[in-house]
Amino acid sequence: MLPSGTDIHPEDTLLEENAERIMLDPTSRENPKFKDLLKVLIDWINSELEEERIIVKDLEEDCYDGQVLQKLFEKLSGRKLNVAEVTQSEIGQKQKLQTVLEAVNDVLRPHGWTVEWSVDSIHSKNLVAIIYLLVALAMHFQAPIRLPEHVSVQVVVVKKREGILQTALMTKELTSTTEDAFDTLLDHAPDKLNVVKTFADGVYLILLMGLLEDYFVPLYNFFLTPESFEQKVHNVAFAFELMQEGGLKKPKARPEDVVNLNLKSTLRVLYNLFTNYKTSA
Repeated sequence: MLPSGTDIHPEDTLLEENAERIMLDPTSRENPKFKDLLKVLIDWINSELEEERIIVKDLEEDCYDGQVLQKLFEKLSGRKLNVAEVTQSEIGQKQKLQTVLEAVNDVLRPHGWTVEWSVDSIHSKNLVAIIYLLVALAMHFQAPIRLPEHVSVQVVVVKKREGILQTALMTKELTSTTEDAFDTLLDHAPDKLNVVKTFADGVYLILLMGLLEDYFVPLYNFFLTPESFEQKVHNVAFAFELMQEGGLKKPKARPEDVVNLNLKSTLRVLYNLFTNYKTSA
């Protein structure tokens, strides 16, 4: 029995014997947590691929041909894949997807990830498979995002047996508990994190950049004893400029977040400094 509002697509009647197709139940698309998950993933991809001038608006339409997935994996892994940049034909798109997914699976499988996606499922715009893949990448590469927890959806599984279409309704869990190291640190040791307030006015961030890059920062470039909110924001923004000049990516946090004692934002800024300069220590 199909849930109300679910239609069998014409192409599903063309399934080969013993083949199956998975479709998302329309009611699950309206689930607020599912919508939130989509938004978080889309915003994350657009943030990661900002320098590529790639803008994703719809995961199904923008990820199926392998172009976005290729660029995202290359950005996250630091690896360059040997694939054609633009592929219009179905054969070319599937060849690109094959190369991309093989590289992804080689990275994820040794860490215990179950492969819930395939070339055919991604290319057929199976949103559940696309989300499984993106969630795995986000968690494996420790993306600076917080995925909604315990997001489940209903899917309709259509199979062809002896020339007859059979349907079944299944529940798929897209995310479970996705707390990252920063969340754990904040949840379990907030009393030990007051030290980050030291960086709230930006002064120590500026001086720290001078020490790390081995230069003196002229005092007229910032407020050594800032008193107003605006002066503190100026300092933090200036520290961010110094970080970018030093080769770091633009911090995802806003200067206002650091000044407002947002611990997680401040920790991420400090963590980026640590990961960038630890090898030169």
